[in-house]
Amino acid sequence: MHTLTGAYALHALTPEEHDAFTAHLAHCASCRQEAAEFTATAGRLAGAAALPAPPGMKTSVMHGIDSVRQLPPRLSGPDTPVTFTGVVRRKAAPLVIAACLAAAAALAGIAAWQHQQADEARQQAQRTERRLQDLSTVMAAPDARTVHGRTAGGATTSVVSSRQRNRAVFIGAGLSDPGAGRTYQLWFDDHGTMRPAGLLRHDGATLMQGDLAGANAVGLTLEPEGGSLQPSSKPLILLALPA
Repeated sequence: MHTLTGAYALHALTPEEHDAFTAHLAHCASCRQEAAEFTATAGRLAGAAALPAPPGMKTSVMHGIDSVRQLPPRLSGPDTPVTFTGVVRRKAAPLVIAACLAAAAALAGIAAWQHQQADEARQQAQRTERRLQDLSTVMAAPDARTVHGRTAGGATTSVVSSRQRNRAVFIGAGLSDPGAGRTYQLWFDDHGTMRPAGLLRHDGATLMQGDLAGANAVGLTLEPEGGSLQPSSKPLILLALPA
């Protein structure tokens, strides 16, 4: 059972293996932690590789093709013999020129798209690097403490907190799809007062928004899209933070 943590994090188990391993997690703290870490890593890799499709590529290429001017045919002079090869060349020349111009326009569009894609990839990589640095700052802090829990739906959750860094990281594994128009929301529990701490829609590690100071617990609720100022339902889980 202890060898299935990686496959569990990637949803690669059969239904029978998943049920057996889920039952195993209930009484194996080391597997819960390892599965949560594998899931967080998979989420980071997915975030680093995700790139939006360029929306303007087709429009740019089609605009370039439509702007190519068709040249008039060249007429042979009275003393120029008309041959089959000459006719083919004369009729093909404008098409070749138009095709070349269209290809140039297409290549220009592709070059612009590649530049845009590279710029977006660079920005995405920078955002991912900053996010990983923020996560690592908390999780590698000398006073980092971890608490684990399980929702009623069977999802495993962990919170890594650092009083020195004044921040906390939430890690979820096995969270179900919140559904259309819904999202998961994190909360800091300031001794009975719930404070919004960020949104999430899927498994992985999330740096909670806001300071850790004053909080004695972390909660997770299901809220309308965009989140709420106060919890609209009972928390799916409430994890007490180390003092």
